[in-house]
Amino acid sequence: MSNDLQYASVFRPGLFAGRTILVTGGGSGLGRCTAHELKSLGARLAIAGRTQEKLDQVKEELGDLDTFTFAADLRREEEVKAMVDGVLAWSGGRIDGLVNNAGGQFPAQLKDISLNGWNAVVNNNMTATFLVSKAVYLGSMEKHGGAIVNVGADFELGNPGMGHNGAARAGQTNFTYTASVEWAHSGVRVNSVLPGFIASSGFDRYPERAHDVLRGVKTRVPLKRHGTESEIAAAIVYLLSDAAAYVTGTSLRVDGGLHNAGKSSFYEVPDHNRSKPFNGFPLYRPPKMLE
Repeated sequence: MSNDLQYASVFRPGLFAGRTILVTGGGSGLGRCTAHELKSLGARLAIAGRTQEKLDQVKEELGDLDTFTFAADLRREEEVKAMVDGVLAWSGGRIDGLVNNAGGQFPAQLKDISLNGWNAVVNNNMTATFLVSKAVYLGSMEKHGGAIVNVGADFELGNPGMGHNGAARAGQTNFTYTASVEWAHSGVRVNSVLPGFIASSGFDRYPERAHDVLRGVKTRVPLKRHGTESEIAAAIVYLLSDAAAYVTGTSLRVDGGLHNAGKSSFYEVPDHNRSKPFNGFPLYRPPKMLE
């Protein structure tokens, strides 16, 4: 990869040399960006997702023939077990880091969500985290230790308009808290990253009726902008790294202060442009709906 396409990480080169890290949902968006940063820091990388074509494209971008890819439906236990077995066979029996990033949701009011729609979001965003984490723990981390980062979403004030996602993310984060205690004796740390509104390719998967909300949400964010994929990847990297060796069972919000602003009617953040985004990913392109 040419120098002008190198990932400009703020972390030291070789940070993850000799470590195998598995990233789910690694074929696009936040997972793709995180994969690029981890690879730039020397990780031996495995990426999983639902579409082999997307995984192959990221592998080609990484320019590393050793990158392991596996297409699977992570809601299905037998496919998860096959995926983790494949990674372990390829890696020599260890997975040092796991990023549970795969997921998805769609806007809908509770009264309009079908049981199938509810189950799909809960399974994508909560059950898959459990299945992959359990398989990685039993297959490697119970013996060797490691770090797990679950990528979720803020849920504390509910999630009106996407109640299925709020319920799933609450469960996912509660799983983080429980696993951080139950697995601590094995040398495993488990944490969550809770992104705010990140200008990722995921924006383009929302229906057009949601676009005005996604464009306008930055006016409610104290930092007055959308986040970047790199800003989420950096939080994930920190929690995987040795710098976070005493950090477990916590949730790190990366949302520009949106949660803290809440729905207060007594203060409105003045418009400003003082928050400068970080973007270390040279292949990043803004979602089309923001153009």
